[in-house]
Amino acid sequence: QVQLVESGGGLVQAGGSLRLSCAASGGTFSSQAMGWFRQAPGKEREFVAAISWSGGSTFYADSVKGRFTISRDNAKDTVYLQMNSLKPEDTAVYYCAAGVIVTRRPEEYDYWGQGTQVTVSS
Repeated sequence: QVQLVESGGGLVQAGGSLRLSCAASGGTFSSQAMGWFRQAPGKEREFVAAISWSGGSTFYADSVKGRFTISRDNAKDTVYLQMNSLKPEDTAVYYCAAGVIVTRRPEEYDYWGQGTQVTVSS
């Protein structure tokens, strides 16, 4: 059983930056694909970014491409989401997820964190 704990959320002004972290425990992190998703009030959970187990492949939603960067440190069992040039529409609860394959589909992920709130003010 993999446990995931996100951190790093907060309140930031538009144009600012945040770095989210997701620490994993209880499983073999280095063999897991990892994803970041977000959910804004009244909206469905949406894909943000994903990274393969080795870090060699990354994928991004069009809405964050060029602004967000996903990375991982398998020695620390941690995945990161560096978010730059933040916009008010990035406001959401951000979740990390672990799964067997790297995919944009949330239903393919087996484990989820509890989420961290990101609020971007205009």
